[in-house]
Amino acid sequence: MDTKIIDDIAVVTSEAPLITDARSALDFIASVGYRHKVTKIAINKSVVSEDFFRLSSGFAGEVMQKFVNYGYRLAIIGDFSKYTSKSLRDYMYECNKGQHLYFVADENEAVRKLGGTYEPL
Repeated sequence: MDTKIIDDIAVVTSEAPLITDARSALDFIASVGYRHKVTKIAINKSVVSEDFFRLSSGFAGEVMQKFVNYGYRLAIIGDFSKYTSKSLRDYMYECNKGQHLYFVADENEAVRKLGGTYEPL
């Protein structure tokens, strides 16, 4: 897991899923949020298990409940074009209109959505 801080946003990348169930979501929040003293986190989509993108599993709701309950905002960065489920597309659309979860194409957009300013290194 690699983490960098842009403004007050932790940007986390990982090749392997770090959030695979509700417990690992809490561990992730503690590991990233508390360590870096942030409440806004951007992750590449490989940080969450593919189950997250199957709404029927209930995993996305369970994970987001943890983030919201603990006062965190989350942006998931990636290419979501391979997901063809209408319900998932609708969920992503509605989330992007809200204030807790965003599905974005790149780090710059994640930082903007979470309220920071992007300055490439």
